[in-house]
Amino acid sequence: MSRKIKVFLDTSALFAGIWSAEGGSRMILKLGEAEVIRPIVSRQVLHEIERALRRKAPDLLGVLALFLDRSGIEIVPAPTEKTLSKITGIIHHLGDAEVLSAAVESGADYFVTLDRVHFLDNDHLLSEVTLPLGTPGNFLDWYRGLINQGKI
Repeated sequence: MSRKIKVFLDTSALFAGIWSAEGGSRMILKLGEAEVIRPIVSRQVLHEIERALRRKAPDLLGVLALFLDRSGIEIVPAPTEKTLSKITGIIHHLGDAEVLSAAVESGADYFVTLDRVHFLDNDHLLSEVTLPLGTPGNFLDWYRGLINQGKI
């Protein structure tokens, strides 16, 4: 059996998957639940999502707990200073630099985000980081492509 694709979810993507019962982010969580992919987050992402849900939708904290359990999300440690220093030179927002650094060190195959300002529309980042990144929809298209090519 081929290895499972490792997908790192940033806070915005995880929040969207918890917030909405439909959409690409929720589909990624369901693929994790079906054990088809390996979703990954950092401890920082977990802290950020908990704070955001407590502030915006405390009733969804149970949904978060359920998906964390059912989707088998792997929690990776904080990144090393070496990686963080490199990424901070590309992304000047420390929190986002820490999240991307954790994703890079985790060995993720894809980084999923909805953050246009710091990630998706950051041309400098896209030219410097080899980790594929995109929206949940971009990831699902990329994943389908791998399936269609017989790579997974």
